[in-house]
Amino acid sequence: MNFNSFGLTEELLEAVNKQGYTIPTPIQAQTIPAILEGKDLIGGAQTGTGKTAAFALPILHLLNQSGKRTRNPRALVLSPTRELAAQVAESFHDYGMALSLRTMSIYGGVKINPQIAALRRGTDVLVATPGRLLDHLSQKTLDLSDIEILVLDEADRMLDMGFVRDIRKIMRFLPERRQNLLFSATYSPEIRKFSRDILNDPVVVEVSRKNEAAEKVEQSFYSITKDQKRHLLVHFIQTHSWYQALVFVSTKHGADRLSKQLLKKGIPVGAIHGNKSQNARTRTLKDFKKGDLQVLVATDVAARGIHMEGLSHVVNFNLPQVAEDYIHRIGRTGRAGKSGKSITFVSPDEKDQWNKIQRMLKTSVRVSSPEGFIPVKKDPAEDVDERGSNPRPRRQNAPRPVQQGQRRNTRSSGAGRKPTSARG
Repeated sequence: MNFNSFGLTEELLEAVNKQGYTIPTPIQAQTIPAILEGKDLIGGAQTGTGKTAAFALPILHLLNQSGKRTRNPRALVLSPTRELAAQVAESFHDYGMALSLRTMSIYGGVKINPQIAALRRGTDVLVATPGRLLDHLSQKTLDLSDIEILVLDEADRMLDMGFVRDIRKIMRFLPERRQNLLFSATYSPEIRKFSRDILNDPVVVEVSRKNEAAEKVEQSFYSITKDQKRHLLVHFIQTHSWYQALVFVSTKHGADRLSKQLLKKGIPVGAIHGNKSQNARTRTLKDFKKGDLQVLVATDVAARGIHMEGLSHVVNFNLPQVAEDYIHRIGRTGRAGKSGKSITFVSPDEKDQWNKIQRMLKTSVRVSSPEGFIPVKKDPAEDVDERGSNPRPRRQNAPRPVQQGQRRNTRSSGAGRKPTSARG
């Protein structure tokens, strides 16, 4: 099978060829015909399987063939994060470049007025995060009454992030008759229930087993103490000359702290997380994709939407709290049929998370000791706590501050001298 067999317009086929694709991936082969037939669909596919093209190509074809023109969007794609929204919009733009269809994305973290102006000019495809979309709806700067196709991309992540209520609010602004597409990398009872509430007699396409780790990813697990993790990471980067690595940490402060520590070792590194402005996140991600940065440190939420072919390594510096996030993380490498490697650090304090991951993978995974690594002696100057600050050592025998209305006792030998001020 090739893309010609789908009956897509010539412009779309040329765009696909220009992207270097000739044979559709399994998710594309099964979903594109169903979407072109106007059916509701649940697509179970991991990241890196060509999922975005699986819905972007048929949507562009359908919108182009209908010939309808309006300023209001006719296709709405809901994405969990800013990065993913921007990435999906870019894919729509690349595939539909030769068509007279407009695509735009709206998300938080940037000023809303330029988005309002762009919406007034009109768009055919709108890619949005739920929060910013509701902002526009509440300000009446957006009309969704012409939506023909709704896509919930990475629906499992949107549920994990608590967007269910926002999505249900958005549904009230949509016409009842529409085509609904839901894509999810993992399955849960919540996803099943959520899909039943939204989709009508959907076609179910599942190209991988439930919560199955990416087949093209070589997974390695290492037992290491918490304070030695950063030293082991430096060891791997320098010893094995890693070109580009995406490192997952659990907190925003942890991302900043680790990036500073790697920078001190001469490793070009950047960090992205929720406290960074959207412009800073976009700039850092661009530098990483260009190869100006050797390492990108990220939290789970900020990393959504990072799509890079050829990313060599993914590192689980901290284990995720939600076991399914392990699948999302390692899916950043081994994309589009290429191989990749994931490295996972397991420390004694992460026993509960580690057991959850093993239960999800339905296997007992062998955890190795890192060969050739010599633990680095702990440097108190680098002992940084979770808040990202150096804890101050408590001063011993420091004089107590004088309370108002009290006099400091002085030794008899010091009589006649003014008491020294307290510095404690």
